[in-house]
Amino acid sequence: MLKRDFPILEYDSEKRAVINPEEVFRPAQVPPACVMTFFQDILDKLQRDGKTKKVAAIKSEMGEFPVFELEFQDRKVAVCNPGVGAPLACVSMEELIALGCKKFVACGSGGVLDREILRGTVLVVESAVRQEGTSYHYLPPSREVEADRETIEDLIGVLNNHNIKYLQGKVWTTDAIFRETRDLVELRRQEGCLMVEMEASALLAVARFRGVKFGEILGAGDDVSGENWDERYCSEKSSHREKLFWLAVEAALAF
Repeated sequence: MLKRDFPILEYDSEKRAVINPEEVFRPAQVPPACVMTFFQDILDKLQRDGKTKKVAAIKSEMGEFPVFELEFQDRKVAVCNPGVGAPLACVSMEELIALGCKKFVACGSGGVLDREILRGTVLVVESAVRQEGTSYHYLPPSREVEADRETIEDLIGVLNNHNIKYLQGKVWTTDAIFRETRDLVELRRQEGCLMVEMEASALLAVARFRGVKFGEILGAGDDVSGENWDERYCSEKSSHREKLFWLAVEAALAF
């Protein structure tokens, strides 16, 4: 490992760390397929309806992140909210792997960089620009990280089976939602990014480092492409979140 001018670039390929998730979390009775969703309202509804059963928990100073088991078409899948932002989501993913999950689909929302992308449009993440910090602890420095092609095709297959119109392409992953400046938005748009979000590049890096399958689908949310932020919230269109979740469940089981 070389000392660099910028510490974030001091990548160490050593697999063993001082703290290793498999030493802290023992395998549990969790399904190998897992959906990590940032839609807490969906998980709350499933719990109220009695459709989920708690099978494990990820614990932190913020409290407990429950891991649920959900039955879908006579098969079982783990579902949880990994927490928003790359560091927290990746810690959750590490712990889920230690518990026994091996195949992951994440689903959430992204801010569009092109106002022509309508709210609720589905995006299959093919690659991500790494403007967060977490991925640099898992992969050598690079501008982007790509998703596994086979996983992308599996996600597309599920969408095609339901005749869902979708986009596929690149996202911009950032740690700082209040630092998405106009110049940065324009630069990312020129690079081919369709949406901005906070976890994709880091989750892709963890998956590659740990040798597990990972894919992500996003629903188009707010618009950051103009002079002013457009929340674009419309209650009658919020049902796309639930549809996206169930597509993620089906895809996780299809891997």
